[in-house]
Amino acid sequence: MENKNTNILQPILNLIELLAGNFGTLLVKTFHYLALFLIGAAIVWSASVEFLSMMDKGAASIEDILLLFIYLELGAVVGIYFQTNHMPVRFLIYVAITALTRLLLELVFEWHSIEYINIIIVCGGILLLAASILVLRYASHNYPSN
Repeated sequence: MENKNTNILQPILNLIELLAGNFGTLLVKTFHYLALFLIGAAIVWSASVEFLSMMDKGAASIEDILLLFIYLELGAVVGIYFQTNHMPVRFLIYVAITALTRLLLELVFEWHSIEYINIIIVCGGILLLAASILVLRYASHNYPSN
């Protein structure tokens, strides 16, 4: 008798499990898109504030321009992730290289208190990141994922 009741309840349990799974997927996707929109809005807001700051100064330094490139690259990462649901690691490395280049320029332009070891460390970081991009490109070309 217990086996007969279990057989009757099984379709109902399967339906509840299906509905709960679909509802959970809906919640995760909603959070995912909301977070992407908020991150994108924060990038646009930050870039706009920085651009208005440059307008107030009346000029843009190379550091300011590189900062705008960082915002552009972050926006591209959000856009690509929004369309494909894949995080483009190469773009994040490009952001890191641009940030280190910006730091390097700040170090070089402050020549009166320059510490050469800091310049060597930053250049080494840029070189390491560039090498990692080469490894990623080689691996994705020779061992493509599905």
